[in-house]
Amino acid sequence: MALAWILISCEPGRERDVYRHLLSISAVSEVSVVYGELDLVARIDFENEIEMSKTLIGEMRHVEGIRKTETLIAVEV
Repeated sequence: MALAWILISCEPGRERDVYRHLLSISAVSEVSVVYGELDLVARIDFENEIEMSKTLIGEMRHVEGIRKTETLIAVEV
């Protein structure tokens, strides 16, 4: 199983809505509210790149209130 961290900036006042919506996505295993330049950090766990793409492109891009994301895909070294 692989994982990625999604760094999220929300539209002002939409953090709680985005947080709740992300937790309803099956591949999202964790969401944290953070202070600073970002608003949320989400962890997704996936079996393969197709599942990752479906989650990132098919589901997360349609969450209202997300302004910007950055995806960090974890790798083994």
